Amino acid sequence: MGRFHRHDDGHGHGHGHEHGHEHGHAAAGSGGRILGDHSGYQTGAERIEVLERILGENEQTAAANRADFEKAQVTVVNLMSSPGAGKTSLLRETLRRLQGKLRIGIIEGDIETSLDADRLEGFGAAIALVNTGNGFGGECHLDAPMVRSALPRLPLEELDLVVIENVGNLVCPAEFEVGEHGRAMVFSITEGEEKPLKYPVMFRSADVVVVNKIDLLPYLDFDLQAFYANLRAVNPTVTVIETSVKTGQGIDDWCSWLTGVRSSGPSQAQTV
Repeated sequence: MGRFHRHDDGHGHGHGHEHGHEHGHAAAGSGGRILGDHSGYQTGAERIEVLERILGENEQTAAANRADFEKAQVTVVNLMSSPGAGKTSLLRETLRRLQGKLRIGIIEGDIETSLDADRLEGFGAAIALVNTGNGFGGECHLDAPMVRSALPRLPLEELDLVVIENVGNLVCPAEFEVGEHGRAMVFSITEGEEKPLKYPVMFRSADVVVVNKIDLLPYLDFDLQAFYANLRAVNPTVTVIETSVKTGQGIDDWCSWLTGVRSSGPSQAQTV
């Protein structure tokens, strides 16, 4: 499922083959066809129909997830970022500050290991780990069925807020609804101000962009205003919160945004 992608113009395409093969060598039984030569693949209406059906099944599962969340009166935020942007550190500090104020559950998505889930222990949150490398093909994102597999391990009726920490990736997570009520993206200023232009689907899909590691600004060749201009070009109305887990800057604003999603929808901490 994760190999299907939809573009802004509505066109969808799939990546149904593995890319770990060698190019330039004929495979036994291939009739001399070169591995990596895609000319022999069948395409057309039948393939598109299959891919559309797969995406439709994800959307149906996302709707079922959302129905369960709403029945339990729990609000769900999909937290996305590239690897290393700091979303686990931000989430850890969030749990520390909101402990005793909101009953929070975490769906922790990672390809392998429980390292991030382990870091979130000890703050009173219910945590359900989903390793996409364990029966899900090692996907670079969480989709609706993966999230659904985690729901029996969360006491939804006893929670106010569930945060889904998606797999670190700037492409695939934005393309799959999982039943969330809001989407948040953590962006580190170490990534470069051009990223909204290179990965517009991710930045366009976010309700809030958390500009993280802002304490490093004096030490980097990073043009913050150029980043905001690029972000505005793809998502003019997005909410922006500048944060530093190290100094604590903006963490209260981020927690307020989460509380706002819970009470009445996304708040306006800062508009670009």
